[in-house]
Amino acid sequence: MKYDVENRRIWFKGHIVNVNDAQINVLAPTAQFGLNVFEGIPCYWNEDEKQLYAFRLNDHYERLLKSARLIQMDCKYTKEDFLEALLDVVRVNEYKENISVRQTLFVDGFASWGAEGPVEMFVAPIPRGRTSAEYNKNGLHCCVASWRRISDETLPPRIKCGANYMNSRMGQKEAVRNGYDSCVFLNGEGKVSEGPGSCFFMIKDSVVITPCLTDSVLESITRDSVLKIVKAKGMQTVERTIDRTELYTCDEAFLCGSAMEITPILSIDRYQIGDGDTGTLTKALHMSYLDIVQGKSADFKKWVTPIYEIGA
Repeated sequence: MKYDVENRRIWFKGHIVNVNDAQINVLAPTAQFGLNVFEGIPCYWNEDEKQLYAFRLNDHYERLLKSARLIQMDCKYTKEDFLEALLDVVRVNEYKENISVRQTLFVDGFASWGAEGPVEMFVAPIPRGRTSAEYNKNGLHCCVASWRRISDETLPPRIKCGANYMNSRMGQKEAVRNGYDSCVFLNGEGKVSEGPGSCFFMIKDSVVITPCLTDSVLESITRDSVLKIVKAKGMQTVERTIDRTELYTCDEAFLCGSAMEITPILSIDRYQIGDGDTGTLTKALHMSYLDIVQGKSADFKKWVTPIYEIGA
């Protein structure tokens, strides 16, 4: 890494700048109302190949454009622009470690929450070890949040926008305040939804189970990856509605996401999950996931993009 975190370079409105020099108008809709959409793109360093790999870039960019379209932002950027900006800023920082890249489209200017533009972009990488505490734990003690997950009828969770994460904030802050590491949300019907910025999986009798996409969950790229990895291993997967009491009787459980990776849940509402340690299948899935994101799996090589080769 060429620069320390406090002075790292980011891509901002078409230029590479010191993060301290990137300024947004305090009256801009993104500052006042959270009018932005974003992706958190994981990139992993492969020491043997001396290569940094970005994970499922095209899928992240497809979702970013979909979010912008659903929230009705007048986006001037293309997937090619997204890729060029990411490559430029990661290379200029000379990262040779695991990083997370925040790629955000935001509404700038002086308009109100109803504005569709002007749309600008920033791309900000950061070493993974400097992200939020819950993303760097080996296991989680969770509670069921008293707050319900947002729904497609109120604030659609399939739009990955900044404003949506206030719902995650309420649940996460409540959990930490009450002595837990994180939480699991229920949806408006009282069924299991997801965690704060992460998707929920449980394992029962060797079957890997996760809520349906229509159960108020984000169309998560990591969720999709886990399902595909599980199927490649010949294991059974089920996408279905999950009752709250099933949380307390499952054999294993974990939260997953680009930042969370695959993090085991050790207990929920003080009910111990399994033997209270990382489950065998959860651990195996995590190890497979790490091999894939580092470009070590030939079967999933199409999922990773080398940072230091394209356009170099």
